[in-house]
Parts: sequence; structure tokens; C-alpha cells
Amino acid sequence: MTVHQGSCHCGAIAFTVEGPIETAIDCNCSLCRRRGGLLAFFPRAALVLRTPEANMATYTFNTHAIRHHFCPTCGVAPFSDGTDPATGAPMAAVNLRCLPDLDLATLKVVAYDGASR
Repeated sequence: MTVHQGSCHCGAIAFTVEGPIETAIDCNCSLCRRRGGLLAFFPRAALVLRTPEANMATYTFNTHAIRHHFCPTCGVAPFSDGTDPATGAPMAAVNLRCLPDLDLATLKVVAYDGASR
């Protein structure tokens, strides 16, 4: 299985995520539209934080079901976590722009209408 290294810009939040990445989700909700991330979803257990949780700040909005983590130093939001609404399983939404070795041009980008939810 492929393991990807990720981080915020300054490296205060670093993680690995395991799994294939072929598709990126481009969400147009009020938060994603502003921060410009491309997302891929993984089981939460596939994401391993390599730095202390204390390095992260967290933001929630709307239903407060997803915890959007960001770096208070550089401002970059590398991942979020919550519960898969279909299965109830813990999940992570990784900002693929925070995986420096991933070639974004190889991914199929799928629009998601989060603004209507």
C-alpha cells in the first residue's frame, strides 16, 4: 500500500496517510472554496499524526460534525476528521495540496456541491 507524507507549510503538523489516491474532490462549501484545498477521504486509522496534537488548532462550523485542523503558525489546513455519514466509521479528509510528492496533475478532479448541503 502507498504511504504519503504530508504536512502544513511550516511542518508543525506532519502526518502520513496510507492508501491509493486517484481522485480529488473539489468542494464548493463556504470553507473549502475559500481555502482552495483538494480533498481525498480515508479511514481515520490510515492517517497517523507525526507531531503533537497540541500543534493543531481546530475549527468547526455548520453542524460541527467535521473537525477542520489547521496550523496556528502558518495557517495551512492539512486535514480534517469526522464520521462517515453513510457508515458511521471515523474518516479523515486530507488536503492533497499538503502531500508534496503527489502529482496533482495525474488526479481526476470531481466537483462536489457542498454549498447546497
